[in-house]
Amino acid sequence: MSLGLTALELARIQFAFTVSFHIIFPAISIGLASFLAILEWRWLRTRNPIYQDLFKFWVKIFAVAFGMGVVSGVVMSYQFGTNWSEFSRIAGSVTGPLLAYEVLTAFFLEAGFLGIMLFGWGRVGPRAHFFSTLMVAVGTCISMFWILSSNSWMQTPQGFAIENGIIVPQDWLAIVFNPSFPYRLAHMAIAAFLVSALLVAGTAAWHLIKGRRDALVKTSFSMAMWLILVLSPLQVFIGDLHGLNTLKHQPVKLAAMEGHWETNHDGGMPLYLFGIPDMQAEKTKYAIGIPNVGSLILTHSMDGKVTGLKDFAPEDRPNSLIVFWSFRIMVGLGILMLLLALWGAWARQRGRFYESRSLHRFALIMGPSGFIALLAGWFTTEVGRQPWVVYGVMRTRDALSPVSAEQVGLTLIIFVLVYCVVFGIGIYYILRLMHKGPEFIHSAPEDKTDSAVIQASRRPLSSIRERIEDVTEDPDQGDKK
Repeated sequence: MSLGLTALELARIQFAFTVSFHIIFPAISIGLASFLAILEWRWLRTRNPIYQDLFKFWVKIFAVAFGMGVVSGVVMSYQFGTNWSEFSRIAGSVTGPLLAYEVLTAFFLEAGFLGIMLFGWGRVGPRAHFFSTLMVAVGTCISMFWILSSNSWMQTPQGFAIENGIIVPQDWLAIVFNPSFPYRLAHMAIAAFLVSALLVAGTAAWHLIKGRRDALVKTSFSMAMWLILVLSPLQVFIGDLHGLNTLKHQPVKLAAMEGHWETNHDGGMPLYLFGIPDMQAEKTKYAIGIPNVGSLILTHSMDGKVTGLKDFAPEDRPNSLIVFWSFRIMVGLGILMLLLALWGAWARQRGRFYESRSLHRFALIMGPSGFIALLAGWFTTEVGRQPWVVYGVMRTRDALSPVSAEQVGLTLIIFVLVYCVVFGIGIYYILRLMHKGPEFIHSAPEDKTDSAVIQASRRPLSSIRERIEDVTEDPDQGDKK
């Protein structure tokens, strides 16, 4: 069951697999919770039932994603005790309290108000319900705060001492607000909002392509595209600041991201658009680059010096091939998001916003791009930290539990099978809900077509009334029941 890999390699693959599954659901929850708060705020301000109907549609998808995020997060945390017990023993006095703060401040807040948010319509006053929605949104952001603080401390550790081989906290403010934390928190927050905005835009674009032109679809598409127009350039700006922070505190990661081997003493560093970093040959093969642009971006100088990978010991270098391409996937998708936002603004100005099929197709294609960019970004930051689990302090190999490759390989196979079944069903259900689209509950449709109005469902997760086989029926038959 070892699959020809060591216990360390298998444990890293297992954690990467489970965290990759997990991160997409909190990203949906963080983004959609804030979107739901905006929708309900607009409903309170205008009393336009369109916003209420959109809330009741997207809250179902939020609830399913929230539930799967909780389940996958609990499973992931157990690996700190099974595969990474040495990490927990040595660094647990720092990471343990940070994760406990997340439970005490965020999870309890979310759990306390989630029931009112899901089941409170008609049972509590409108303002009380909006307050509950707002508290759930705040709770998701507080959860992100503590998780990013813990992970950022592993990237740029501060405020600790080592006593008898154990990491002991000395300054909690320095630990929580470590050097990379503000940039990584902002980068992740905008990424989560973009994930949800692209999801909403892609869903609305699907229904626009299918011929729906009612207020529900138009409002969804318009709001999502406004969010993308604001968020995508902001993410570029924050990403630039994050890159400068990485250059200062994790220069070897930055060099691996750029496929940069030789420190440039006599000229600027090029920006490689394409290349295949070779860790054995210590060079980037088939490189296609733009001279001096790398230095310009990273140092804001045409001939700024950037330390190359060869200036670091081979055993301290991350895998440049993985980091080089995961970074470019993230940046490339970010550029496409910005292009989508600008195209939407142009089409809106020309009065073609709801009629441009090419724009709608592009928005539909870009729907899952937020998830891909999010995963690529996490692969960049986590693989780029290697071979350290706590950067410069504790190596990943020293964090491993005394487990065999066969044990880890067996559990990895079980994880893959169970996750594909359980979360595959959940993802399929979310996709079918989006395929049906938002429904008129409190508002009258503007243009009623066979595919525009489907029987309303009122409950997400335990509040969803329809059976899964009902969701998977052809939506064009909705009015023929």
